[in-house]
Parts: sequence; structure tokens; C-alpha cells
Amino acid sequence: MKDRKVQKGSGGNAAVSKLTFRQRCAKDWQKNKLLYLMIMPILIYYAIFKFGPMFGLSIAFLDYKPARGILGSRFVGFKHFKAFFTNYYFFRLLRNTIKISLCSLLTFPCPIILALLLNELKSAKFSKVAQTVTYIPHFISTVVVCSMVIVLTGSGGAITQILHALFGVEEKAMLNNPSYFLPIYVLTELWQTLGWNSIIYLSALTGIDQQLYEAARVDGAGRWQQMLHVTLPGIAPTIIIMFILKMGKIFNVGYERVMLLYNDATLNVADVINTYVYRQGIVQAQYSYSTAVGLFNCLVSFGLVLITNKISNKLNGSGLW
Repeated sequence: MKDRKVQKGSGGNAAVSKLTFRQRCAKDWQKNKLLYLMIMPILIYYAIFKFGPMFGLSIAFLDYKPARGILGSRFVGFKHFKAFFTNYYFFRLLRNTIKISLCSLLTFPCPIILALLLNELKSAKFSKVAQTVTYIPHFISTVVVCSMVIVLTGSGGAITQILHALFGVEEKAMLNNPSYFLPIYVLTELWQTLGWNSIIYLSALTGIDQQLYEAARVDGAGRWQQMLHVTLPGIAPTIIIMFILKMGKIFNVGYERVMLLYNDATLNVADVINTYVYRQGIVQAQYSYSTAVGLFNCLVSFGLVLITNKISNKLNGSGLW
């Protein structure tokens, strides 16, 4: 009987394998039609706004003239890349980008800590209120947040007045002082993104088997030991994936926040690669040069993702792929 079942099963697999690729696709479409329809808008979005514009990266190797178009522009090879690497501002841009990114990277554990604290709350009502309060800043426009920061840190702003009363800080616009730009930028970004970034860790916490906590309590583990030996290992894969993605953004400092907060007085410490690309490409219309700079930025970010993912796979056996 077992031999007959095996032969019957193998015959069914053989029949499926004889189907052509088109027939298999049609069969899978009939089976998962709703799932394909649900994912279709996302695929269309990425095809139009993500993969489609990649054709325009070719102008980084051209002396692009809008009147001539991409096909009619002269090929110049790596001319624009060489111009950027030998530019007077290259090392300043690189230094500021790395410095601001690394300082932002130091805040990476903050959403994890917030998620752990929220998970430990006994009152469900208070937990929901706390989550809502921490999520709200994410839904405020970056322009509005930066406008608030500029007002509050101005010469007569509330933050400036409080710091003057407590620590004797001068009653001057703090954003005109280069030494204050980085702390203000990091704290502003942290305040706006802290609650929202903790959501994925809260979701990961709900997936931990509660029987592990019960076993830990039986073994005499306290709350702190449960967190160290059950909670953190349970969300470790999520933390690793989020860290790899964070490393991929280390060179892509959000130019919107930087551009809204910096001025001529802080340009030396606040100007990053993305703001430089904006000025060269949009303001000065050097399309090929700005594309070359942006492409360099993306390649470095992609390289960081590859390196971080490889290290993660070797050390922990988990990564994006």
C-alpha cells in the first residue's frame, strides 16, 4: 500500500512538472488571484517611481543637455566623478555626512528600549496612551517640526530661555551656533521618529512564545533576567535586520531636516552630500554632476548594506539574505 501511495504521489508531481511555465503561472493566478491584485499597486509604484527613473542614472556619464536629451548628449565617462572627488568641498561633505549619520546611529537602541518599557507596562489603558503620545510626532510634517525648533531655539525662544536660566547659555539663536547644530538635529529626529520606530519591535515582542517566560519564572528568573535571556534573544533577528537597514541609510542623511535647520553660519558643519546634490542639481542645474554625486552616495550605501549583512551572517547566522 505504501509503495502504491508513493508511486501515486510521484506521478502527481511528474504531472505538475510537465506543465509549461505559462500553464503554471495561469494555475497560480487562479489560486492566488486576490493576493496578486493586492500586491499589484505596490509593484506598479516601484516600477514607475523606483526602477523607471534608474534609466536616468546614465546622465552621470554624459555631458547632459536637456535640449539634446539623454541619447543626444556627449559621453564623458567618469569626468563628473573625478570632479567631485577633487572638489574643494568633498572632504567637508564626507566628514559632515559621516559625523551626523554616526550620531544618529547612536540613537538606534532608543526605540528598542521604548518598546521594552511599553511591553512591561501592566495597565493596558496607560500603555495605549503612552504609545499614542510617542507616535504623534511622526505624523507632524518635518517642515512644521523644524519651524517649531527654530522658534523655540531662537534668541527669545522657550528652550533658549530655559537653558539660559539653568546653565547660563547665551540668549542668542542656537541654530546660528555651529556647536549646537548637531545636538539639535539628532534630538529633533529622535523626538519625531522614536515612537514610530518602536512599532516594529512591539510587533516582534508579541511573537515571542509566552511559555518561554513561564519556564523562566519556574527556573527563578526575575523580570530583568527574563528580558536578557528571553525577550532580547526573541527580537534579536528583528534588531539585526533593522540595524542592517539603518547602515544602508548612513550616507543618506535626510536632506529635508538638514536643509530646514542649517544656515550660512552652520554650513561648515551641517552641509552633507544630499544637500550638496540638491544645490548642484536643482539650484545650479548641473544635472550630470549632481547625478554622479548621488550615484556615488547610493553605491557607498549599498556597499555598507552588503558588508553589514555579511558580518551579521557570519556572527549570528541571520541577515537580510
